[in-house]
Amino acid sequence: MSYQISLGPLLYYWPRQHTLDFYAEVAASPVDIVYLGETVCSRRHELRTEDWLALAAMLRDAGKLVVLSTRTLIETSTEARALRQLCQQDDWLVEAGELGAVRLLSGRPFVAGPHCNGYYGATLEWLAGLGAIRAVMPVEMSQATLAELMREKPSALEIEAMVWGRLPLAFSARCFTARHFRLNKDECGFRCIEHPDGLAVRTREGQEFLAINGIQTQSGQCLDVLDQAPVLAALGVNVLRVSPQSRGTLDAVAALDALRQGKPAPAVQPPEGIGRCNGYWHGRSGIEWLEAPQ
Repeated sequence: MSYQISLGPLLYYWPRQHTLDFYAEVAASPVDIVYLGETVCSRRHELRTEDWLALAAMLRDAGKLVVLSTRTLIETSTEARALRQLCQQDDWLVEAGELGAVRLLSGRPFVAGPHCNGYYGATLEWLAGLGAIRAVMPVEMSQATLAELMREKPSALEIEAMVWGRLPLAFSARCFTARHFRLNKDECGFRCIEHPDGLAVRTREGQEFLAINGIQTQSGQCLDVLDQAPVLAALGVNVLRVSPQSRGTLDAVAALDALRQGKPAPAVQPPEGIGRCNGYWHGRSGIEWLEAPQ
């Protein structure tokens, strides 16, 4: 099997030292590509821009390909200026989180993030024409749809697919975490930092439903299609993405590394209290978990 392993951007608000320690471990891991930067909320300030750039330099020195990720929802003129500055820099490859960043990056090599919604071959051709060298697939994509898209995509465009971690589903101008604690968005108390894997939302029957992470809505369960790495590789997917969680992230990376070496890989446990899902991959409801046939 031939594929690279990527680590997506950190979606949660972790304490500064926790974040630095995590990326020190990533530097020593078999990850090939690391995406860095705050993609959810501009109010988060444990790490500033210079801190992310210092981490980028450290990881590059460790032999990783580093990509700087932009935010997915731009709400203020300050955020728009920061986006413009990031897209105009020349030192790092950028992952476009939304079409505003695509416009700013037009004519330069970039990665089209999962929320650029590359569901069709014509969309991927358009993105490649603007400079995209890799496109991350939307997280709701099934195996059948991906197989069809692989036949339609431009031959030179690399494809990346998420295989582990809570699925980033949607964004809103409202901060769900602040709302949960009856706080104003601009006076949230940075309560996200108390929930390193997001805040679980359950139905009245107690079923895992969603997770809220500031302005972001995520799947209640942890996506786990690590066992589908051989299928993804056979389809021609170039990069398999792991999304950081408080536990299990580097175990998932190790499992993918073992599989590409032809070695058995044990099951990877998500953080405590979080189940697993793989429904989208099988063309079912995303919330479902289908056991692999024996």
